[in-house]
Amino acid sequence: MKNNVKLAQEAVELVKPAIDKLFEIAKRKELHIVVMDPTIKPWECDFADAILYQETIGNPEQWPVKFDDLARNKAAQAWRNSSANINMHTAHPSSIRDDDCLFYGSFVYGDIVVGCSGIESHFDMLISAWIALAFEQLAIHSYEKDKADTPMKPLRVC
Repeated sequence: MKNNVKLAQEAVELVKPAIDKLFEIAKRKELHIVVMDPTIKPWECDFADAILYQETIGNPEQWPVKFDDLARNKAAQAWRNSSANINMHTAHPSSIRDDDCLFYGSFVYGDIVVGCSGIESHFDMLISAWIALAFEQLAIHSYEKDKADTPMKPLRVC
């Protein structure tokens, strides 16, 4: 199977045309993306050590706020709760910590957590979902290819 960093990069590349199209109606054309390592759980390491991949689209010098910090914060909320951070913001605000971002924009699909920040929260969440789904489907494709390329030993019947 391909390594997860490569899969995350490919997932982002796969959805970039849709992101570019979305930028046509969004407030800004800047975005920071954070993909968490799906093999690491919150109780196994610090958040920063579990970040698998990050990418910035646009020019950070033009950002009115630090979207990279916000994207990491959104991803951290989702990673620690195994749920998109919109759930905290709409249904369980008692779970929001003092230093949490007050905007949503993450998505969780299985063990894949993605957080984005830079445009409207609903679009950040949409992009996070696209990337998470693309990541998993690329992983499935790689897994199925590896299975097909692995010779099977004949079963011995007693």
